[in-house]
Amino acid sequence: MDEVKQAETAQISERKEPAQPVTQDHPEVKCGFCMALPIAGGRPTKLTGDNPHDFIPFLKASSVAWLNFSVIDLKKDAEIIAMSLGFSSTLVPTLLSNYLSAYEDRDTELGLMLPAVNVKKFDVMISPILILIRKDLILTIHEENVNRLVRLSRYADAFMRKIKPNLNPEDKITIILTRIIDENINRNFDHLREIEAQGDELSKILMDPMAPRTTIAPEIHNMKHALISYLDTLWATLDVVNSLRHGDAELITDSPKLLAHVGILSDDVNRHIALSEHMSEVLASGLEVLQSIYNNQLQILNNRLALVMTWLTVLGTAVLVPNTLATVFSNPAYNMGPQDRIWYSVLIVGSTVIATWASYWWIKKKGLMPERID
Repeated sequence: MDEVKQAETAQISERKEPAQPVTQDHPEVKCGFCMALPIAGGRPTKLTGDNPHDFIPFLKASSVAWLNFSVIDLKKDAEIIAMSLGFSSTLVPTLLSNYLSAYEDRDTELGLMLPAVNVKKFDVMISPILILIRKDLILTIHEENVNRLVRLSRYADAFMRKIKPNLNPEDKITIILTRIIDENINRNFDHLREIEAQGDELSKILMDPMAPRTTIAPEIHNMKHALISYLDTLWATLDVVNSLRHGDAELITDSPKLLAHVGILSDDVNRHIALSEHMSEVLASGLEVLQSIYNNQLQILNNRLALVMTWLTVLGTAVLVPNTLATVFSNPAYNMGPQDRIWYSVLIVGSTVIATWASYWWIKKKGLMPERID
């Protein structure tokens, strides 16, 4: 009988094994960091690791926690991490199917996707940050090239100590979430300064009227494209913040004071949008300056060509008249000899001077002589 019971127990355990979390797929995690407030109270506790399952016992002993993962491939690894920590299998794919940002409220869990901007010269690189929320956990997942939350983790102990233990879980979640979103917004704003610095360098080139068009035009286009891409991320961030502010998610606080902090985030993004649009106006003025430079250069070239053609006309007239007289008087019918060389020379020289002066006077009187522009 004991052997039969052991066999039955073994069969039951074999049936239950597939229902447990899948562990054969290991996400390529670069670094995992968790800061949590213990259930029993006291100072925040910290844990680092490279596998989501390493944090599960730690999370069970916490009243609220922030867990951050930096991964190699977000599309491949984020879903594995989320499922390992108890989130639904469709949450991450739903968020990643959106463009730049997403907001997915499922009552017991909430998913956000925010754009993280990295600018090098006029090359704007946008990477998504996934924020998954449940009652006692905020999980953030991003690729390894996004290090802003890794830097924030150094100060996680300081701002989580300010969270009062007697607050509701929704209040604690909202405080931590607001801090994470604020960090992302501020880091994105830092890269607007990079675009502005590159724009200042471009303005130095625009000051040179002889700057080649092949150099300026592509840079103007790159700056315009960088600003448009950056503005796209700001509007996407504002959309998520406003959804969070007015979405009435069950996992977010109802406290007017804490929701006011979310409103401040929205105001910050609006200010960043205003600054970016101001830079767009500066860019538009730069394009006008560029067009003026090209028009001025073209006008200078046209005036120089017109001046050359005018003087060629004067010189042609000066040569044509004496040449005609010389051709006429060289005819044998005039029977000119050496004795005629004096008056003939005076005639040739005089006709050249008179024809040149008459041609210049007529062109000047008609206003056909262009003014020289350097």
